[in-house]
Amino acid sequence: MSGIYIHIPFCKQACHYCDFHFSTQMKKKDAMVDALIREMELRKNELGDEVVETIYFGGGTPSVLELQELERLIQAVYDHYKVIENPEITLEANPDDLSNDRIIQLSKSPVNRLSIGIQSFFEEDLKLMNRAHNAQEAENCIEEAVKHFDNITIDLIYGIPGMDHDRWKANIQKALDFRLPHISSYALTVEPKTALEKLIQKGTVPQVDDGQAQEQFHILVDVLEEHGFVNYEISNFGKPGYFSKNNTAYWQGKKYLGIGPSAHSYDGISRTWNIRNNSIYIKQIQQGILPSEKETLTLTDRYNEYVMTGLRTIWGVSKEKIAKEFGPNYANYLEHQSEKFTEQQLLFWEEALLHTTKQGKFLADGIAADLFFLE
Repeated sequence: MSGIYIHIPFCKQACHYCDFHFSTQMKKKDAMVDALIREMELRKNELGDEVVETIYFGGGTPSVLELQELERLIQAVYDHYKVIENPEITLEANPDDLSNDRIIQLSKSPVNRLSIGIQSFFEEDLKLMNRAHNAQEAENCIEEAVKHFDNITIDLIYGIPGMDHDRWKANIQKALDFRLPHISSYALTVEPKTALEKLIQKGTVPQVDDGQAQEQFHILVDVLEEHGFVNYEISNFGKPGYFSKNNTAYWQGKKYLGIGPSAHSYDGISRTWNIRNNSIYIKQIQQGILPSEKETLTLTDRYNEYVMTGLRTIWGVSKEKIAKEFGPNYANYLEHQSEKFTEQQLLFWEEALLHTTKQGKFLADGIAADLFFLE
């Protein structure tokens, strides 16, 4: 099984924290949709006999597309690839795009999962992040969406300067009040060359407090687990039966095809990524050229990626799998490198599976880096 990710590189306005590839100029939107369809055609043989089980519209802001544009892109997937009978089709959407009429339209389309970029239910947080929607739109769109969609996830951000623990708990409670089956939540990160970095440098916005973010992460885990959510990946919490099939495939090392500018693909051995430039992307695709670069992963690269993704999930890192796929040297190295973290109670072994403890979970990426095999 494999997945197809389609990158829609347009947004109404730039969020201060975002470093994803997008443009606020919509004039190339029609040409972009044509180019995305053409790229699928050019790459129709890449998945071989793999069957597509997930289609994911990310961005950018995919909800800026008209319904007929989304349906054209979905049809192109069916035209050029083998697709299972009921694929998970996710649309990332912003609240300001989700009017009542739009939600009803989407519910009658092939889209069967909404990922709504709420980030916060409070006006002051939304203004600090320069979100395009307001707090009332955030609540209104979910209130309507749950009437028409069973499978909904929202994004929430913690560690926002000025957001104390009480406001963070209120954010979580508002999400719980809507009885959503899935929540994704991320620490606010200051990425290089973003507006947020410049605002912090100028002193307009306070520096992000990592200690505060860690405390709010643990609050999130405790509250959601009390309400029946499974923290199946560090940033993702789902009720049983509602784990994201698309994201789970990434973490379990399945193949995926990334369509669109800046999109990444993975075939188990190599990784490719498209150019981060809309004009060049469109022009080269029109000429039948794939504007991408490719990297063949070494055995060590693949081991390191498996450790990184495995530690982030409830499935952990399998010593048996490492010995089988990478060799006994890697398995022995993992066991040796993990000793100090098990002593610090940040990692633990359950049979032959290595997991993070509750305290180690927030630190998983840093711990994984220390478990990497260095050539």
